Amino acid sequence: MTSPQFDFEKVVRQGLPAPAGRWNGFPKFNFVGGHNAPENIPTADLIAAVTRVLEREGSTLATYNLESGPQGYRPLREFVAEKLGRDAGMTCSADDVLMTSGSLQGLDLINAVLLAPGDTVLIEAATYGGTLTRFQRLGVTAVGIGLDEHGMRMDELASALKTLTAEGRKPKFIYTIPTVQNPTASIMPLERRQELLRLAAEYDVPVVEDECYSDLIWSGERPPAMHALDDSGRVIFVGSFSKSIAPALRVGFVVAPWAFMARMLPLKTDAGSGALEQMVLAEYCREHFVKHVGALNKTLKAKCDALVEAVEASFGTAAEFERPPGGIFLWVKLPAEVDTSLLAREAAKHGIEINPGAEWSIEGPDAKRALRICYANPPIETIRKGVAALAEVCREQFGVPKTVANR
Repeated sequence: MTSPQFDFEKVVRQGLPAPAGRWNGFPKFNFVGGHNAPENIPTADLIAAVTRVLEREGSTLATYNLESGPQGYRPLREFVAEKLGRDAGMTCSADDVLMTSGSLQGLDLINAVLLAPGDTVLIEAATYGGTLTRFQRLGVTAVGIGLDEHGMRMDELASALKTLTAEGRKPKFIYTIPTVQNPTASIMPLERRQELLRLAAEYDVPVVEDECYSDLIWSGERPPAMHALDDSGRVIFVGSFSKSIAPALRVGFVVAPWAFMARMLPLKTDAGSGALEQMVLAEYCREHFVKHVGALNKTLKAKCDALVEAVEASFGTAAEFERPPGGIFLWVKLPAEVDTSLLAREAAKHGIEINPGAEWSIEGPDAKRALRICYANPPIETIRKGVAALAEVCREQFGVPKTVANR
């Protein structure tokens, strides 16, 4: 005789997100998430790195944190510090680096140190969806600052800081993705970075600089990180290997002064991020990182070009976008009559998944008509077919595009 099944819904706490659905595999046309190019995963070199590092240091797996302390595997922290000095102009050491389980854990730790219900943060009006949902769950008010083709607008930031100060609502921090912004892919120029730091100093506000995509720039050239330009110690830097090597490795990092690091460490209650991943990355990256990223960017640029051509061919002038200088996303805005949340639901019935703008933006009406397309994972021919299929669904639901143009 089978016992009645216990109903856990009777005992779960209030305020949880909606329950997850069962995963049934990827759709035919998968344009969501931050997946990367499978053809550029360096499998053979990673296998060789695993073998070398385990033969040399495998016995350290017997201890938590690999005898490197709670900040993570020291050889990887040393690589991160050297890389950031070379690529981003930063001056930091391994002691300033905390390895995390993806950059998301780094952001969670920063939030846990700084934020309480009722606090206010300043963010780009279109930004990483993961931060938006976290602020909502924490009971934090996110004030969106408008963007243009060069990232966060400094006139709007200055106005928001002035208004909040007059209201007695000092923001806890400014969160920005200045280099290959998510979702717009803009790169903030040097002068604007300097102005952001000037405003942060004037209003005595810290800055959280999220640089997860900064390795993925077609030209290979980037402005210095704001962390590099700051001499006040107010910038907390977040980075990741998810986009440059592989997202499933779940290895990110935070660079922060010791006074802040000492506050994060007691909150990192996972007994250390994945040890083997850190060991393998340190072994692999010293020899292969630069060459690998160069090859990856060639692949991503080719896919980006194919996506841009497909959107122009299938949507014509109905699609507004800036051609990305790097990254894995295209941020598209359609005419006002298109609701991309409804479009996403209908497209899913046809095996097409997209990220609607409302999940990545607090821009108001502009968010409703926007969508984010991740082009890194699908093959080029799949990108072309998927965009054509999406345009057909959009035409059937909203009458957009009216005609196919720019072919």
